[in-house]
Amino acid sequence: MALALTLAAEGAHHGEVPVGAVLVSRNQCIGLGFNQPIGMHDPTAHAEIVAIRQACSQLGNYRLPPDTTLYVTLEPCTMCVGALIHARVGRVVFAAAEPRAGSLVSARQLLHNGYYNHRFGVMGGVSGAQSRLLLHGFFRLRRQSKSGTNPTLPNDPVLTPSHTHPN
Repeated sequence: MALALTLAAEGAHHGEVPVGAVLVSRNQCIGLGFNQPIGMHDPTAHAEIVAIRQACSQLGNYRLPPDTTLYVTLEPCTMCVGALIHARVGRVVFAAAEPRAGSLVSARQLLHNGYYNHRFGVMGGVSGAQSRLLLHGFFRLRRQSKSGTNPTLPNDPVLTPSHTHPN
């Protein structure tokens, strides 16, 4: 999760909502991503999707190995849960719950409705405090910059990757 938090901070430095994702299979990192919809001009470029695309391209397959775990700093949205189902991820470990758009345990519990032919394990709350701190700091800075104050992201300790803690 520490690497996912570092990736989230990297996204924040690019002006993206700070969400980071890491795909691991057989104790090897096979995909990395941070939110990039603004920079890539692509509404589907969420951290999870970026990591899935990288892993599938590297593996030469649109399906992930059954032992694949996604570590992500925020509970995935509906689009990302759909992609994780289609990619056949084995498990998702997320940091912070997303009460408004989370689609695993919060706003929607998509895996529990019986519609899908693939299910995966879910674990939430790993490094949740660090992820929430990063998100709150990002949006606080965004609000300040809209109010006339223009803080720089690299000087904010909340958005500095060294403030993440491995878990």
